[in-house]
Amino acid sequence: MKDKLKIGLKGFVFGVANIIPGVSGGTIALTMGIYEDLISSISNIRKDFKKSMSLLVPFLIGAVLSILVLSKLINFCLDKYPNPTILLFLGIILGGIPLIGSNIKGKKIKVSYILLFLLTFGLVMGLSFLNGGGNASIEHLGFGSGILLFLVGCVAAASMVMPGISGSFVLMLLGYYHPIIKTIDSLTTFQNLGHDILVLSILAFGILFGLVVMAKLLEYLFKKFKVATYYAIIGFMAASIVSLVITLPKAGSFLEIIIGIVLFLIGIIGGYRLGDS
Repeated sequence: MKDKLKIGLKGFVFGVANIIPGVSGGTIALTMGIYEDLISSISNIRKDFKKSMSLLVPFLIGAVLSILVLSKLINFCLDKYPNPTILLFLGIILGGIPLIGSNIKGKKIKVSYILLFLLTFGLVMGLSFLNGGGNASIEHLGFGSGILLFLVGCVAAASMVMPGISGSFVLMLLGYYHPIIKTIDSLTTFQNLGHDILVLSILAFGILFGLVVMAKLLEYLFKKFKVATYYAIIGFMAASIVSLVITLPKAGSFLEIIIGIVLFLIGIIGGYRLGDS
């Protein structure tokens, strides 16, 4: 039971991370030490259903619960107190670095590894300077817009599990972030229940399909090219950290700075403890 609660807590943190543009859920999962197990469980869900579900069920419960309960709060904090909010997650990412470094410790450094690091670092840095192209309309779903929403879910899933790439940021680039957050908020108030369930169900099926495909690819890469894959992932992560620092707004009040520092330190300790558990 204790292990299930830990997995649920990690899912909760993962869910919150995916709400915040610029914060990568995949990075958070990696720093919490659950990333490879998560990928394996998704990839082998048909082959080893019981074992996979023992991890996925508590993880997904935690993730969905955090999104439903905290989406409004997180968006309020990002609007009113962006620095402390971002610093908390920056701390969580940094706290998990020792765990990630252990996967390449003692391995010979090759030129190909450095090139992979630079490639993935440059990719995320390039994405961080892009801006979204407005908001898509999902108020009236037809067959075509439903298929498009499904494909958006597939793309979002790939970005959610890829460390260093923010799923919510990709949704912003595609113009679906604010409409989806609005739909989630509407669902919690039961204002337009049928429509909201339809929209989120199509999106969820797209996410599930994208997760399975991406998980199988990543599992293959971890089995065949583990060290090279981790160098690529570290490139994603390093750029994610840099882009988060760059996007921090100007310093606020003295109290906000103090709160930001405290949350940053809490994030480091929490990230280290979650990864160590």
